[in-house]
Amino acid sequence: MQDISSSGHVFDAAVALTPQGGNAYAGHTSTAYANMVGPFGGAIGATLLNAVMLHPERLGDPLTLTVNFAAPIADGPFSVTARVMRTNRSTQHWMVELQQDGQSPAFATAITAVRRDTWNETDADFPLAPPPAQVAQSPAHPRAAWTACYEMRFISGMPGETPQDAGGHPSETRLWIRDQPPRPLDFLSLAAICDAFYPRILLRRPTWTPAGTVALTTYFHADAAQLQAHGDAPLLGAARALRYSKGFFDQSAEVWTPGGVLVATSHQVVYFKE
Repeated sequence: MQDISSSGHVFDAAVALTPQGGNAYAGHTSTAYANMVGPFGGAIGATLLNAVMLHPERLGDPLTLTVNFAAPIADGPFSVTARVMRTNRSTQHWMVELQQDGQSPAFATAITAVRRDTWNETDADFPLAPPPAQVAQSPAHPRAAWTACYEMRFISGMPGETPQDAGGHPSETRLWIRDQPPRPLDFLSLAAICDAFYPRILLRRPTWTPAGTVALTTYFHADAAQLQAHGDAPLLGAARALRYSKGFFDQSAEVWTPGGVLVATSHQVVYFKE
């Protein structure tokens, strides 16, 4: 299956789904978003969210997305089912399942919501960062094809730096990031970007360590109009971890607009192998 879509962008091809009637959709993995083992988790999460976005019963915009990666996904076709678990006045709860060869290697829960104008405030601090144009673009990672699909400009915490070089928190990364080629921001691309931070253990240990996300939850703090207004400008991302123990570690991330608006946060638990 070629990595093309009606939009002409490689990301839209990667997350494309074809309705099969009812709650069912058909999809296919993308070679452009290949990872060390199976496809890039961010693209899979965005694909599962796309099933919700395409569903005729959807109410409102995405509020949360939790993806569980239960097993490796093989290259090739798969099916996705999305069904409404409950609809309230302003929120809607979803169950989404990816199936391949009779198995369920990934599944998700999602909440969509009708947002309304209310008091708002941000307690998180906007990370210090020079403008994107003042930061050199980093090359794609040779072990992960999907990294070529992003323009990444690392301010600190690039894999290969020692913790002393990373600055601040030993597992912290700050970078400017956007789709490559540039693509207008929407919920699908934002969901994928929230998983585009390298595993923190690659900053904390001097040797290559196999690692993979087990579960990832993303919280969307912006509505569709705010994302549309952002266009295709870079986003400022910041990620860090807190604890590595007994084969697993946590990882949290923030995604900001250049103007200082926090549009998404994410939290995940990651498996690592000695």
